[in-house]
Amino acid sequence: MSVRISRKYALAVSAAALLSVTAVTGASSAAAGESAPRYQPEMVKALAASLGVSEQAAVERLDQQDAQQRRLAGLAGKGIAADGAFFSSAGKLTVNAEDAAGAARIERAGLDARVPARGEEELERVKAKLDAVAAKRVPSGIASWGVDLASDTVTVEVSSDKGAAAKAFLAEAAKHGSAVKVVRGQEELSPQAVIYPGSQMTFNGYLCSVGYGAKDRNGKQYLVTAGHCIEDLPVLSYNGTRFAKGTHSRFALGTRSVDMGIAAIDSGNSIATSVGTWGNGSSVAVKGSSRAASGAALCKSGQTTKWTCGKVSSYNVSVTYTDQNGGPDTVVSGLASSSVCTQGGDSGGAYISGNQAQGMTSGGPTGQKCTGGVNSRGSSYFQPLDDALSYYGLTLNTN
Repeated sequence: MSVRISRKYALAVSAAALLSVTAVTGASSAAAGESAPRYQPEMVKALAASLGVSEQAAVERLDQQDAQQRRLAGLAGKGIAADGAFFSSAGKLTVNAEDAAGAARIERAGLDARVPARGEEELERVKAKLDAVAAKRVPSGIASWGVDLASDTVTVEVSSDKGAAAKAFLAEAAKHGSAVKVVRGQEELSPQAVIYPGSQMTFNGYLCSVGYGAKDRNGKQYLVTAGHCIEDLPVLSYNGTRFAKGTHSRFALGTRSVDMGIAAIDSGNSIATSVGTWGNGSSVAVKGSSRAASGAALCKSGQTTKWTCGKVSSYNVSVTYTDQNGGPDTVVSGLASSSVCTQGGDSGGAYISGNQAQGMTSGGPTGQKCTGGVNSRGSSYFQPLDDALSYYGLTLNTN
């Protein structure tokens, strides 16, 4: 499915925020005297299918992931420095240490440690230099570039290296030697928008996915979504009824962009604090927005591919979105990459890890086809929610 990139976008509505123009419909509460499960059954089922394990093993994986991230958060309180951390494919969290003594302290705290050749701080400096090159000239043909903690490199994904701008970018990348890993033969990327009238959130004949609800310090309610959903700050409608108006977007076609934006919710309307799983009307309660470590399991709700799961890959990724209709390409920075499969129409859909909101779908490989259901394979990029909340000074609405 080709993706039209213009000053109007058609973004699929996600059940992700379960928008209700007249009322908020949250997850069903537990019966009196019953304790709520640690994780939503739908998330456990989806994660189990995605990982190819039993549901019990999926629960154990989430428990272990949560326990390790709590230990990681506690390192700073013990005066232990960490230079990035990531989950292995087996679900073990590895923490980068500055030296052998630091690694020993981390291991005594109950986590795996290593002393990398570079580490997150140095890799971020390399990535910033590549960003500077892209700021001068959009590197069409370079799909993405970002820090990959597991490989201790900045990974550059290339769809075509024939253009002058791509060659110049790769020449700069080569200056950093083994700190940069180049992966060729990748697909072009694009914001995952599609003209699909008649779905849940519409504007000017287009539609868009619903993201998360948040409020400012005065209590005013906002929808947080992908910036390219509301580039022109349109009036947004749900089932034909207006519910919000775009107020800010950091996305602009053909210019250096960040894919975040917000819309003011009209009085009397609200966005539920649960993410829809597209199964039997169930949903996952949103308890916070703590960022999951690289390698952590997460799932996404979106109109086209519904409920799909995978893992966080990297943060602070920059991508080149290619206009399928011959318009200018756009470099978007500050994204996260994942192995969650998405297609055109999923833009704005909500990512969640356990009960922690993670972000909104930004884009993915052009023409990517997901297998459907919970066992999809693929990749995607999302705008981290915590960055958007911080930039706009908002507080996430939680369940």
